[in-house]
Amino acid sequence: MPHPVSPPSGLPTVVSKEAPPPPSQEDVAAFLNTIFTAQTSSASIDACYGLCEVLLNSVGSTGLITYGVLAEVKKAAADKKSGLRRESSQNLLGAIFERFPPRESLSEVVLLVQDASTVACALDALSDKGSVVREAAQYGLDALFANLSAEALVVGLLPVLTQYLEKKTGKWQGTVGAYQLLQKMADKSQMAVGITKEEAAEKDVLREAMGAKLAALIPIVEGGMHDLKTEVEKQAVKTMNSLTTLLSNDDVAPRIPLLVDTMQHPSPQTLQKAIHALSMTTFVAIVTSPVLALLTPFLERSLNTPTTPQEVLRQTVVIVENLTKLVHDPIEARSFLPKLTPGVKAVCDRASLPEVREIAERALATMEKAMGNDKDIIAKTTADDVAKILDEEVKKHNGILLQFEIYQIAKNYIGEMVATDVNYRFVQRISAKIAPYLKNLLPLADAYQQVADVIQQHYVEEDERRYGVPEKEDDGEVEIVNADFSLAYGGMLLLSHTNLRLLKGHRYGLCGRNGAGKSTLMKAIAGGKLEGFPPQDVLRTYYVEHNQGEDADISILEFVAKDPEIGPQGNDHISKVLLEFGFTDGPEGRQSQAVGSLSGGWKMKLALARAMLKGADVLLLDEPTNHLDVANIAWLENYLKTHPDITSLIVSHDSGFLDNVTTDIYHYEPNKKLACYKGNLAAFVELRPEAKSYYTLSASNVQFKFPPPGILTGIKSQTRAIIRMSNVSFTYPKAPKPSLSDVSCSLSLSSRVAIIGPNGAGKSTLIKLLTGETIPTVGKVEKHPNLRIGYIKQHALEHVEMHLEKTPNQYLQWRYQHGDDREVHMKQTRALSDQDREQMDKFIDLKDGKPAKQIESLVGRQKYKKTFQYEVKWRATLPKYNTMISRETLLELGFDKLVQEFDDHEASREGLGYRELQPSVISKHFEDLGLDPEIANHNEIGSLSGGQKVKVVIAGAMWNNPHLLVLDEPTNFLDRDSLGGLAVAIREFKGGVILISHNEEFVGALCSEQWHVDNGRVAQRGTAAVDLGRFEDSRPGSGVTSTAVSTAANSVVSSAVNSGVEDNGELKFKARKKKKMTKKEVKEREVRRRLRHIEWLNSPKGTPHPPDTDDDE
Repeated sequence: MPHPVSPPSGLPTVVSKEAPPPPSQEDVAAFLNTIFTAQTSSASIDACYGLCEVLLNSVGSTGLITYGVLAEVKKAAADKKSGLRRESSQNLLGAIFERFPPRESLSEVVLLVQDASTVACALDALSDKGSVVREAAQYGLDALFANLSAEALVVGLLPVLTQYLEKKTGKWQGTVGAYQLLQKMADKSQMAVGITKEEAAEKDVLREAMGAKLAALIPIVEGGMHDLKTEVEKQAVKTMNSLTTLLSNDDVAPRIPLLVDTMQHPSPQTLQKAIHALSMTTFVAIVTSPVLALLTPFLERSLNTPTTPQEVLRQTVVIVENLTKLVHDPIEARSFLPKLTPGVKAVCDRASLPEVREIAERALATMEKAMGNDKDIIAKTTADDVAKILDEEVKKHNGILLQFEIYQIAKNYIGEMVATDVNYRFVQRISAKIAPYLKNLLPLADAYQQVADVIQQHYVEEDERRYGVPEKEDDGEVEIVNADFSLAYGGMLLLSHTNLRLLKGHRYGLCGRNGAGKSTLMKAIAGGKLEGFPPQDVLRTYYVEHNQGEDADISILEFVAKDPEIGPQGNDHISKVLLEFGFTDGPEGRQSQAVGSLSGGWKMKLALARAMLKGADVLLLDEPTNHLDVANIAWLENYLKTHPDITSLIVSHDSGFLDNVTTDIYHYEPNKKLACYKGNLAAFVELRPEAKSYYTLSASNVQFKFPPPGILTGIKSQTRAIIRMSNVSFTYPKAPKPSLSDVSCSLSLSSRVAIIGPNGAGKSTLIKLLTGETIPTVGKVEKHPNLRIGYIKQHALEHVEMHLEKTPNQYLQWRYQHGDDREVHMKQTRALSDQDREQMDKFIDLKDGKPAKQIESLVGRQKYKKTFQYEVKWRATLPKYNTMISRETLLELGFDKLVQEFDDHEASREGLGYRELQPSVISKHFEDLGLDPEIANHNEIGSLSGGQKVKVVIAGAMWNNPHLLVLDEPTNFLDRDSLGGLAVAIREFKGGVILISHNEEFVGALCSEQWHVDNGRVAQRGTAAVDLGRFEDSRPGSGVTSTAVSTAANSVVSSAVNSGVEDNGELKFKARKKKKMTKKEVKEREVRRRLRHIEWLNSPKGTPHPPDTDDDE
């Protein structure tokens, strides 16, 4: 007996003129009867595929509705009495999902829009008691998922799944299945290496489109995380973890596990923990819709909860402000920020702490600015916009004559797909994606493709109007590389399906932030691991390393000839090429020297000579100017510019070198792409002004402001020596020879000294001797008793690595809480040795008729003639028996460290006399040195980035207003923005500066004097005018040599270098000359002295006689 079906309203239209006639109602009924009554699964499945083929070859997907096929499937799926019918219904649904979408794209409209309950039918079947039914349902869902494009997944399947989950009427197995499909969609969007360009584009579209819908998805999935059914809860957590990968934000990524856990276990405590973690995050990446979708619910909940503590409210509004500053799209800002505005306004009005109210007002102003004006907004394309254009184009091609009813539904579906591609700038995909949907709607043979091409062209032109026309490729140039590739390092994707195009003879500079992957790209090319890059036998690529570490003992000629690619050319040819690069031949020539004896400049020349012998087409230069002097840099520039047959790819932080050499700049864009800009670095900066930090030492992004140094007693000239080394030598324990030998030098308040020299020459040792970190083996180091030194070590983070649990504010309070710098006491010159302890135990006889005593400590200091005298506290005696002893006497007795420790204490106390150790004052100090007060007051040091920790170190060194700033390799630990801020601050600093650096740009901009350290000797090579043009805020000079900087150098009596001319004796400082007293003042002084003497006579036995001083009142 034929299977009953509902009679169709009329036979459907065939899909094309060549298609066979539509099947009759009886034919379809016969197929259905076979499907639902077959005794074996294979027979039922064969009938399912047979019905699909008949419909696809004739009427297409509309037959599923008109013949009542889908209605019969749902009816059979609900038959609780017959497991056979339920299994057969899922077999048929699986066959439809498998066969229809690949062959007729328009079937997606029928299955996902016109009758969206088909997916729900399959999801409900996952709870069937029969395993075969469940397996058939899962097969169908997997087949449907695999056959949908990225646009179809977002426009078609995603709304069906969200609707199913929102209703919550299905069985828990269906809910788990829906969450699994959501998880598969998120996982499918993840970037990957080793896939085709088309696959990468699919992932990009899916990731962008799903990310935009994250705000609606997160509440749905979060609801499942609280489901009473354990299976639903576990799957919802997995799905949420997959959805969070859509963010692609390195700032938020480390906090995602904590945020997901907070969603799963909501409570005031977990929320506050999450807010605290976010407040300790430094946001630098652009904030997009997915990030806002994830974080907004947490922030909104924190702002609107009445019991939220004031500290958490403060952290919340700080997070809101920091996030808002990085939102570049006003439309995204308008989508999320209005949800937070009422809460922030409430904090402005009702927060009890003035500080919190002030931050909230600032955040509110930032939010209003981020939402922008209407004129700043580029409107998003909608499905209605696309539908209007589609209708117009369809009319031009005689209108819809086939399946008009389905067109009315399909045009919105097509419009959503086009809008997705347009809004996320994948306009080149439009034609290929929508043409298959139009194929069965338009009667003329090529009409569907023409309409699709017109729509794509329309939106390509629209995209160019919005974002500009992409630059056309050069004509007449020889292209040697055109590679599409992705680049990953250590599991982190650095570049995603970007393009690298190299033209012969061009010199390309690679620019990007630290950690972007510039050197990784160079090494991948050198190792032949970059997909799409020509192999070595096609394009000779050479990675230039000026660090020829291996075989350091063999001669240069032997070293080059040892290379298997170069050796066959013969020693004569190799020697000739080396001679062209300046390597002289012969037994006494440079070619016979050992490789290890070469300087950095000669090693660079040797590397280029090897590249020339290998016939390199492309040179990969990674930081080529490191350790090169000016002459060698000029030689390298000339070499690159005079070889137009060689293409160069250069990574360098030397902006002057890049400006002189490059013809093009490749820049690492935020979306993990490479963008090529014509011209050198200066031309690039004109197009991208925010990149000016690559070019100048600028304080525009990071500003430092150093406190002025205090007054030094007896120092009236800025060029008078304040610290001096005399005939100092130093040898490290077990070292065969001294690191420094017979060094004499001095510094003044006007000093701007750069210590330069090769590695291991003794530069850092010289600094340590000057600052008291190390004790000289021979000679002496003298300094003004009140001199304060701000010292930042080569490994700067050593200063704070023991205080990672403190905030920067707490660290500074700890360091100076006793009135002096605690870290000074850790110096080797302050630590008491066994010999010093023995000295402290000695009995001192002052030959004043009193028994010898042991010194306990120094407790005071005052001026005495042209020096100082110290108040000595004796062991086992009362303070009233203290004695005043001169500085010279104490030094003769061997109490150098005791005197130095007290001088340090007094110097620090004098510097801190202008400081209040209060959190608000400390906060302002950190702000002056480029560290946000919020971070300084509330973030633990352990959570700060390396650059922020260095700012904490600088702030600690500058707190007591030092007279001399000592920096050991500052360019090693600061990024370029911070380096610019530091350079400007040093330029404006009123005290002395001495630094070690290989960065010629930094040294040339700041230091008018250079000390060359080599082989244990220090050569003071006079002075040079500083290059103020290296600063962004510099003004053109007059062409006349400046006297403000160089006078000190040219004057014998005022030069820091020659300050010994002023006084070849010990380092002494005149006290202020006393004014001659009048007769009346002398008489008053005698009265005071007489009264003091009478008071002493009446005092207990043993009381020391008070000193007779002129200024004592």
